[in-house]
Amino acid sequence: MTKNGKIISVVIPTYNEEENVVPMTQTVRDIFEKQLPEYDFEIIYIDNHSRDGTRKLLRKLCAEDRRVKAIFNAKNFGQLRSPVHGLRQAYGDAVIRLNADFQDPPELIPQFVREWEKGSRIVIGIKNKSEDSRIMGFLRRKYYALLRKITDIGHIENFTGVGLYDKAFVDVVRGIHDPMPYLRGMIAELGYDYATVLYDRPKRRAGKSKNNFYSLYDVAMTGITAYSKVPLRVATFGGFILGALSFLIALIYFVLKLVHWDWFRSGITPLVIGVFFIGGVQLFFTGLMGEYILAINQRVLDRPLVVEEERINFDDNTPVID
Repeated sequence: MTKNGKIISVVIPTYNEEENVVPMTQTVRDIFEKQLPEYDFEIIYIDNHSRDGTRKLLRKLCAEDRRVKAIFNAKNFGQLRSPVHGLRQAYGDAVIRLNADFQDPPELIPQFVREWEKGSRIVIGIKNKSEDSRIMGFLRRKYYALLRKITDIGHIENFTGVGLYDKAFVDVVRGIHDPMPYLRGMIAELGYDYATVLYDRPKRRAGKSKNNFYSLYDVAMTGITAYSKVPLRVATFGGFILGALSFLIALIYFVLKLVHWDWFRSGITPLVIGVFFIGGVQLFFTGLMGEYILAINQRVLDRPLVVEEERINFDDNTPVID
């Protein structure tokens, strides 16, 4: 089959994925050569400062095939910034975002492309079934339910960022200067209508997950602080309501003491309970406001998404988008 002149870029973030980058490269290559021979393709790895043999293997893959490209970050910039930076460095007619661990199967690529050919500018993979633990699955469902209630945009549930993005949308992403990008929110807020492809998410092919409670919490708070003002409004109204209740209770105690001066004893227990309760509420909302302030600080500083240490197999005239 003759080529149609279109290029599809496949962007794959990595961090300590030495067991996966070689089979992933071969799998993607086989899919394009056997199932999508009409398209030219490139594979862009963006490595988030791996400490194992990932970079050595990527250098070897790049030397063997110029269609394989690599960007090496100077340090680990986190799971939000690095993938979006990689997306912004891709200039294909469409950009496919995959993960290196095979949990989002590369076999989805032909389905993504066929939906794109039908006219969808964005095609996203939605997890139909996941191997997450029950506790993690429960927390994810509650988090998405919370987002739906406190934000004005339709956050996409069970979406990891894996999918196909037309170059028109990638151009939009390139124009956004956000040092803490939340791709799921961008698609829901700024993207075109999207098509979905359902899939069952298996366990990792090899290696260990790099996610932990802190990294997942960081992503969750980015989604909340970037797209919702409801928590701050809750703090305002909550403070007003608690203040009014405290005044009312104090007034009731004062009246009871005046009316029943000889025998009414309020005791210290209600005071202790009230102090601890109100103190706990204050600490919670102080921490919440701190999250918003931290998010504002990160955006005001306007630092680059990542600092590149090296890039391989890119043309000299390829622009670097910070």
